[in-house]
Amino acid sequence: MTKKPVNTDELIAAIIKGIDDVKGENIQLLDLREIENTVCDYFIICSGGSNTQVNAISGSVQKLVSKELKDKPWHIEGQGNSEWVLMDYVNVVVHIFQKHVREFYDIESLWGDAKITEIKPV
Repeated sequence: MTKKPVNTDELIAAIIKGIDDVKGENIQLLDLREIENTVCDYFIICSGGSNTQVNAISGSVQKLVSKELKDKPWHIEGQGNSEWVLMDYVNVVVHIFQKHVREFYDIESLWGDAKITEIKPV
């Protein structure tokens, strides 16, 4: 039995809801589809105020996506120190930063050609 592919719009909605459920801040959706040689179609970037909140956000996203879409990340990095957790859902990559780390790396500027959408809390 083969696994049914996950709808990207549903995946993005579930990820954003998972972030919002634990008060993730400054959520941005970067659409990378018009940029050549990108590793995925979308980045979702958000901030947490502490290691604990960054862990809570990644846990909430995993739980919600698993429950609603029966999907799990292909790969996760950064849970050891919880300053920058990367969750790779193949065509959507989630970056969960502590605020100071997000400011330091400023990946939104590195992907300046992307269409950036600010996501307002529900």
